[in-house]
Amino acid sequence: MELCLETGYTSLNHIGEELCGDHVESSVNGDYTTLVLADGLGSGVKASILSTLTSKILCTMVSHEIDINECVATIIKTLPVCKERGVAYSTFSVIHVNRQGHGYLFEFDNPEAIYYHNGHATDFEREELDVCGNTVFKSELNLVDGDIVMVMSDGTVHAGIGLILNFGWPREKIKEYLDHHLNHQMSARAAACVLASACNEIYENKPSDDTTVAAVRIRQRLDVNVMVGPPVNKEQDEEHVQRYLEGPGLKVVCGGTSSNIVARYLHRPLKPSLEYPDHEIPPIAYIDGIDLVTEGVITLRRLLELSDKYVSTSDLTPKYYEKEDGASLLAEILFEKSTHVHFFVGQSVNSAHTGLEIDTTMKLKLVERLTANLRLMGKEVTLLYD
Repeated sequence: MELCLETGYTSLNHIGEELCGDHVESSVNGDYTTLVLADGLGSGVKASILSTLTSKILCTMVSHEIDINECVATIIKTLPVCKERGVAYSTFSVIHVNRQGHGYLFEFDNPEAIYYHNGHATDFEREELDVCGNTVFKSELNLVDGDIVMVMSDGTVHAGIGLILNFGWPREKIKEYLDHHLNHQMSARAAACVLASACNEIYENKPSDDTTVAAVRIRQRLDVNVMVGPPVNKEQDEEHVQRYLEGPGLKVVCGGTSSNIVARYLHRPLKPSLEYPDHEIPPIAYIDGIDLVTEGVITLRRLLELSDKYVSTSDLTPKYYEKEDGASLLAEILFEKSTHVHFFVGQSVNSAHTGLEIDTTMKLKLVERLTANLRLMGKEVTLLYD
């Protein structure tokens, strides 16, 4: 069983501010993923500068296995001093973990991280350290499939102060909320959005503090193979389909011509659905042995729109898709379920598109833009053109 790590976060800006005073930085170096959430002092431009410097410096140093004492010392020496308060201050949480789930968590003045394990939000054991005169907490990480580590800025526990909650949202109540609204199949990005959306509701859509939730999730690898269009040379149809089918994982076909080629190769009927869950999206079809069969360009256009919203760190719409149209079904597979995506792109001109504002170039651009967004989601994407 091959395990993978995924990360994601959602941020709410302090009302009236264009910049968020929190910043999240993540990187992958070999087998390790490093994620840093920093919360700059105050809000606006100054806070944004402080948190950006902190997160970028820490992420770079920690990902290269530099000792935490040296990392914190560097932060103290580097951050500019606030003239009003006389301090250079940015809190932070650092997750450094490998694909086997082993690593550590360091926390400095941010709310305590939440560990989602076996369907329950719980706590890590914490060791108190003195680092350059500052109290830093360290936790060992030994994660298993489905575990999620959630770190956050203090805008989460301050949610609702002076509004519907007199004293903010206590951490224990946050854990209770997550117990009822998270599940182990959610992506890291979806989990972060669940908590950030709840905070926004408590703030009545007017956050009085920058609020950021970031998550790291460990999960099993899942490959998805997507065939988009037939090859230029019809004589290559069989070879193209054979390569597409021989890879591990889920199988998706986009486009009517591609669907017919696959059905013919498998000697199985292509059965169109008669249901229209979304009247703007053509219905799906079925081929035994293929996980999803959709229409081509129109479905891909909608999929791209959904991907733009998904990668936005400020978008609060749910990161799961309950609708049954082809674009929503494909979004759930690619955005939430997959870790590795393989596009098999045929460059043949479709005669059915003659006279329409659809051509091969448009299809290729859609796939390229989807690929860019999938990579922003942390997916590993390969492209094979025929």
